[in-house]
Amino acid sequence: MWRKATAAAVLALAVGYLYHGSPELPEQILQYINLPNLQSFTQSQASVEQVISAAWDTLISLPTRQWSRVAVGVNACVDVVVSGVGLLQALAVDPGSGLDHEVLHSKEDLKEAFVHFMGRGAAAERFFSDKEVFQRIARAAAEYPGAKLYVGGNAALIGQKLATYPDLMVLLCGPVGPKLHELLDEQIVVPPESLQELDEFHLILEYKAGEEWGPTRAPQANRFIFSHDVSNGEMSSLETFVASLDEFEPELVVLSGLHMMEGQGRDMWEGRLKEAVSAIADIRKDIPIHLELASMTDKEYMSRIMQEQVMPIVSSIGLNEQELLFLSQAAQGPHAELAAWKGIPDVGQVADILLWVLERHGRSDPSSEADLTRIHFHTLAYHILATVDGYWGNQAAAVMAGARVASTQACGLRSVDVGKVELKAPAEFHSSHSEPRERLSLDPAEPVTVWHRGNVTFFMTPVLICKQPLRTVGLGDAISAEGLMYSELNPQQAF
Repeated sequence: MWRKATAAAVLALAVGYLYHGSPELPEQILQYINLPNLQSFTQSQASVEQVISAAWDTLISLPTRQWSRVAVGVNACVDVVVSGVGLLQALAVDPGSGLDHEVLHSKEDLKEAFVHFMGRGAAAERFFSDKEVFQRIARAAAEYPGAKLYVGGNAALIGQKLATYPDLMVLLCGPVGPKLHELLDEQIVVPPESLQELDEFHLILEYKAGEEWGPTRAPQANRFIFSHDVSNGEMSSLETFVASLDEFEPELVVLSGLHMMEGQGRDMWEGRLKEAVSAIADIRKDIPIHLELASMTDKEYMSRIMQEQVMPIVSSIGLNEQELLFLSQAAQGPHAELAAWKGIPDVGQVADILLWVLERHGRSDPSSEADLTRIHFHTLAYHILATVDGYWGNQAAAVMAGARVASTQACGLRSVDVGKVELKAPAEFHSSHSEPRERLSLDPAEPVTVWHRGNVTFFMTPVLICKQPLRTVGLGDAISAEGLMYSELNPQQAF
């Protein structure tokens, strides 16, 4: 402590002396040596992670009007979570160069797609077309040392998270086999029509930050998901789901699984998507619908979801950075020229795309007939909630709650352990990538930065990233579920 104080004093004298010759120099020096600026030097010695965590605990509060009945559908399965590198080695597959495949047809396709995304540290999900080969791989995965079975599928995972709130009743529709039924929370209601004799299995190949396989090194922890899942792929439970809503009378509907249809091919999804839209349109207009997106590769399919089909009839969407950029690429939106994000996605570029979605496909224009008024975006380092003014309340608490659950669930803890997390969010950023734009900064003591563009409000909070995550699967679903639990719909607005 003595040495630190002496060093600080000497540094202050040196900086003061140099200030007369170059007023910008002190800030440059301090940035270079990675010390706080002189104004904040006398603040508490608590780490910035401690300050943010404490602020979350103080500022996050549930809304005055909470959901009591939420219906969730329609993709559900059993996740087999296993080491990706370990499983591929057990399958006698050699490491090599990566290559993305929209659909996987063989072990070689699987290896190339896994390497492609592992090298980028990016999440992805693909359909495996060969049923017999998939079943052999699934057996090897289930028998691999350390493999674990969990509730899987976006809908089931969101339902599990919502069921942690004791006063909330959750309806789950999807292909629920005996193993999945056994794993589900007792608080979750499953209609008899959703029960089936066999489970659908999804294989989750995880990798750790810095893990290497051949020439490939993962820049961060993430996972690659694949399956041969026809029930979820055809969204076969959707009509059952919609039919059950009249009796259940939910206050909120959460929909997911559209991405599963992509792997079935255009001949199937083109007609089925129209049927899905027709079914969704039958949901009562006064019930908000949240759509959870997931990894897709077919730009035509995504374009249909956005422009002609689903997005205009839902109230809220949740998605990550890959999904957001792909969405923009599919419809020639802002920054569509980017092949991929480089490192942490630029906040201004993300905000540009979010605004474009709400302006082009949402209800930022009061005369629009679209229902979309809310987007919950999440990436590893930070989260943003963008909402059209007047429709949603408690969004600052909602975005912080989503970030907090990302920190705790990744580390397998009930509360944030500041010794196991780190801050990587930008300290300063811009509200847009183009002019006019506002220069903004992160305040750890009040870790929600709020700005406005037209009648859209943005709420941004950092994530305290788990240094050694125990499990990455389902984080996006937990984030969206938590954000919805802390959100409330303003009663004067009707969708």
